Amino acid sequence: MKMEFRAQTRFVRVSPQKARLVLDLIKGRRVEEALNTLAFTKKRVAAKVEKLLRSAVENANYMSSEKNIDVDLDNLYVKHAVANDGPRMKRIRPAPMGRAYRYVRRIAHIEIALAERGKNGAGLATVVGEERPVSKAPAGKAKAKTKKKTVSKKFAGKKSAGNR
Repeated sequence: MKMEFRAQTRFVRVSPQKARLVLDLIKGRRVEEALNTLAFTKKRVAAKVEKLLRSAVENANYMSSEKNIDVDLDNLYVKHAVANDGPRMKRIRPAPMGRAYRYVRRIAHIEIALAERGKNGAGLATVVGEERPVSKAPAGKAKAKTKKKTVSKKFAGKKSAGNR
């Protein structure tokens, strides 16, 4: 059974585009390496992402201790990290000659998921007492058959309207 340990924060006052710049730095990295990267990143949102990452690690720690799920915290990595759009705040700035310029203040919803990496690099997490099913698939690769597309008799002789 694969497990993901998630954490999310909503309504962060940063544009999702700027948050994605920081999240792209930590995607796929081990948690310890990601925390070090965030500690030395000069973006303002990096502190919020670091707090969120620590929350996801604590969620994994909680599941490990309270729910009897076998988790090695040293093998956790950032499986995915996403910054989605939140609601936008429309604002108005005074402009010359009595006019007004509109601008938008953006808000992000940030979500991080951690997973456990096995010895071979594959994702892995098991519940104590459950065994993972072992698949006995053949070693050879199966070739996929392709169907040849045929034009139906109904449309074979007709010209399209644009070619007249």
